[in-house]
Amino acid sequence: MTDSARLAMPCVWSPQHRLHRPGGEIWMGVRYQGTELPARGDAILAALTEAWAPVHRVGPLDRGLLGVVHDPDLVAYLETAWEDWVAAGYLDEPGQDRVVPYVFPIPGVSTGRIPTAMSARAGTFAFDTMTLIGPGSAAAILAATAVADTAARLVVEGAPAAYALSRPPGHHAGRRFFGGSCYLNNAAVAAARLRSDRRRVAVIDLDAHHGNGTQEIFYRDPDVWYGSVHVDPGYGWFPHFIGFADERGEAEGEGANRNLPLPPGSGDDPWLEAVGSLVDEATAWGAEAVVVSLGVDAAAADPESPLEVTRDGYAAAGGRIGSTGLPTVLVQEGGYDLATLGDLVVQTLIGVERGRETG
Repeated sequence: MTDSARLAMPCVWSPQHRLHRPGGEIWMGVRYQGTELPARGDAILAALTEAWAPVHRVGPLDRGLLGVVHDPDLVAYLETAWEDWVAAGYLDEPGQDRVVPYVFPIPGVSTGRIPTAMSARAGTFAFDTMTLIGPGSAAAILAATAVADTAARLVVEGAPAAYALSRPPGHHAGRRFFGGSCYLNNAAVAAARLRSDRRRVAVIDLDAHHGNGTQEIFYRDPDVWYGSVHVDPGYGWFPHFIGFADERGEAEGEGANRNLPLPPGSGDDPWLEAVGSLVDEATAWGAEAVVVSLGVDAAAADPESPLEVTRDGYAAAGGRIGSTGLPTVLVQEGGYDLATLGDLVVQTLIGVERGRETG
């Protein structure tokens, strides 16, 4: 490790992320091992340590700030789902060792009531069968949100940039729903913290998949601009139903939403062009601070997307964001190739620091 690769940026984490062991995911009715594993958090932490990053432990969770972003019913459900599942006897009959929904209250079949039976309640807030809940999930979910808030607090207190090693990730979680391996929206909580400092905030989402939850939370909000570059859901990629270029915000938030979907196989050139466009639009909109949803699953080796971004591409994206000179919080989202995950994160953070230095 050379001095040029040392990170000065404060990085925040919680060992409680290891408590979340989703036990796989159920896709098309079949249970697979899944890729959102505790090893992800540990791989990133190891890379940060190797880069000499100043690593901070998580601070206390601000429940009031969490309530600004999420419906209290969703938070309460996530906190009690496992205990309610066990109490209902589902570990024995039908023998299901994780909380898994089987029925969903789509429009036309629900009046909005929360069902009495836990088997039905499991589908009240979830939008897929892939985002499972286990015995330690609630503590890890709340800790991930606190990690993002702690990083944002460091920026409010004067750090030019900070990184949140939040796991599980969050950008698919909306105000009243969760899915896509996400439970609470860590990046949205970071944005809410920065807003409390009377700033206009831009959220720039680099994850390979559109952050449908973040978009939903801020879609009508004139003070938070959301922009995402991701694989085009029109080609059959998650989240399938949302993330298209014509989604520009509603009501007072009209014009404060920007999606730049890319076709499968896109590499550094089109991806970096899109990143640059998002940065330019965010600054032209008047952003005073930036939250980056830092998914590194657009990388060529990642098993969860068809994009082909390189290590240098991530470093260049970090540099472009850092060149704005704006206070910046980077919140971990996706990235599932354990061999490259930590290095991709570090290269992006180093890019941010170098971009700030060179302007």
